[in-house]
Amino acid sequence: MPARFRLLAALLLDAALVFVFVALGRQEHDDTSAARNVFAIAAPFWIGLVVGWVIAQVWRAPWAIRTGLLIWPGVIVVGMLVRRFVFDDGTAATFVVVTTLFLGACIVGWRVLARLAGGPPAE
Repeated sequence: MPARFRLLAALLLDAALVFVFVALGRQEHDDTSAARNVFAIAAPFWIGLVVGWVIAQVWRAPWAIRTGLLIWPGVIVVGMLVRRFVFDDGTAATFVVVTTLFLGACIVGWRVLARLAGGPPAE
């Protein structure tokens, strides 16, 4: 698989999994939310994802499990800070725990599954 494709696939997977997390949460807590609200709720975590990607220099090894482990804290910490101080939304302890576990399982998890399935090399 070409390096550009691996990088693009990793970006799309990470961003889509953040979206899935938010969409599932909105469905569970408020089934009347419009798609616009889902994008607004996902925005802080996408910002965190970008920061995590830059800090982890994902372009070097986008599918590596280590990369997922480096991205994950950035998504959570930056996402929660941006959510609280920029978007003025809540960061209740239970929300932080659920977000941390779900996004960790997703961001690291797809990389683990890809590796187990014999996907692209760990780079």
